[in-house]
Amino acid sequence: MAKEKETALTPADIVAKTNIADVYRAAKQLQDVVAKTRLIKSDFFSELAGNEVYLKPENLQHTGAFKLRGAYNRISQLTEAEKQKGVITASAGNHAQGVAFAAQKLQVKAVICMPATTPILKVEATRAYGAEVVLHGDSFDDAYAHSLQLQKEHGYVYIHPFNDLEVLLGQGTTALEIIDALKDVDAILVPIGGGGFASGVALATKLVNPGVKVIGVEPEEAACMKSALHKGKIVTLSSADTVADGCAVKTAGELTFAFCQKYLDEIITVSEMEIMSALLSLIEKHKLIAEGAGVLSLAALSKLKFRNKKVVAIISGGNIDISTISALIDKALIARGRVFCFAVQLPDKPGQLLKVSQILAEENANVIKLDHNQAKVTDSFKKVVLEVTVETHNQEHIERIMSALNRGGFSVEQIY
Repeated sequence: MAKEKETALTPADIVAKTNIADVYRAAKQLQDVVAKTRLIKSDFFSELAGNEVYLKPENLQHTGAFKLRGAYNRISQLTEAEKQKGVITASAGNHAQGVAFAAQKLQVKAVICMPATTPILKVEATRAYGAEVVLHGDSFDDAYAHSLQLQKEHGYVYIHPFNDLEVLLGQGTTALEIIDALKDVDAILVPIGGGGFASGVALATKLVNPGVKVIGVEPEEAACMKSALHKGKIVTLSSADTVADGCAVKTAGELTFAFCQKYLDEIITVSEMEIMSALLSLIEKHKLIAEGAGVLSLAALSKLKFRNKKVVAIISGGNIDISTISALIDKALIARGRVFCFAVQLPDKPGQLLKVSQILAEENANVIKLDHNQAKVTDSFKKVVLEVTVETHNQEHIERIMSALNRGGFSVEQIY
């Protein structure tokens, strides 16, 4: 399919002309480049979902995410003249590293525009693959606008993160690996940001085996594709604020919308707490690290309408810094009732702290932080505020502790 003719086609035309041979062509381009991440059967998530669940750990892919697939396939299709010009994109995440890695492999100059606020670890990871990183603005939109300006000035080829046929064909090779490894798979769950991954996976899956359900998963706070499919046209969300920052997209691509409209079976949305809980479960049960967007499929498993089927949940990426993952784990622990912080006012006299400690010990609550502060009480000089953080088992355990403290004569205020 000639590039000049492709640009004149509508998204619907491109969908109609794309066939399984295109996906296999992409797979051939990638066969010596990407890691064929192996499926992991999960007893924990199987029990949770009432289905036989397998994980497809693209967080273990080169560069830590599936994005390499699409970026490499797109860049490998460039003409020699285009390769001489170099490529450019804007990204603060996995697409940046995918483009940088692919360009280095194919010996093509890569320029990556990133917001000046991008964590230094992500900047250095992208530079480590040989790309020229340009830091500009405070947001992705600023970096994106600057990348378009640089493209116009220097004639670079733009590598879009999702709204590009060769990119989504590369992402679709993930589905070929899944079906090859689990030929009787019944359903595949795939995260959605702008829709490139879901488009490619749905396309490849349906053209190989139309009987396999392909279910997209979006954060409730950034469900741009679900909104578009519901209204039958592209929409722009007013905001996309989610811990799944890799899927924080306000507007789906026109091309990806067309592919999802034809091939995707349904979309499930998940809450912020469901995302954080899935991340914690993945770490605890499988000792795997993923980012917020990476666990969307896991967060949707308990919402499936069917049972006793073979389901593959794709973990899309694992590029997350330590401080972020620590904050997400803390929030997930609180949401599950695994951490309980409370305050009580005590008479300012000896023995009161011991009484509280004895009650907590009797209820098997492990104290992890304690703040004994007289200055926090404004209505009496004879009282102090005791703030305690304890490890707990669940919400029922928290309620037992509160009841025991109340019986001991203490009024408890739950902080979180």
